[in-house]
Amino acid sequence: MILITDELRARLLANGAAEIETDHVPVVKFFNPVGAATWLLTELDADGDTLFGLCDLGLGFPELGSVNLAELQGVKVPFGLGVERDLYFRARFSLSVYAEAARLAGHITEDERLLRQAAAALSISIPELPPDMAE
Repeated sequence: MILITDELRARLLANGAAEIETDHVPVVKFFNPVGAATWLLTELDADGDTLFGLCDLGLGFPELGSVNLAELQGVKVPFGLGVERDLYFRARFSLSVYAEAARLAGHITEDERLLRQAAAALSISIPELPPDMAE
């Protein structure tokens, strides 16, 4: 699987080149298909290899940091699989909200209740749900 398409690469590079520090919305989500590791990434450095975002190796301590694209592409897990991109992931909150929710949960989560709780704790406005996701 191609982890980063040209469109995703352009968005990640644009975020990485931002002149002012910004709490970006994650652009892409990677995961280990047979494990607990997950990455929500917002930026790509000009070197084309260093990604920044929320990294969770499944050990209960998700953290903000950098990871190398080449290393992710080289990971081999059982059954001949590698790290994959979540084709259905659509970020609805900024990275700081996902990081706070991950801190509360002990892992990266997309649980709406925890994300809203994290947004409220950070005093970040909560986006409106699309009609098909409304409670």
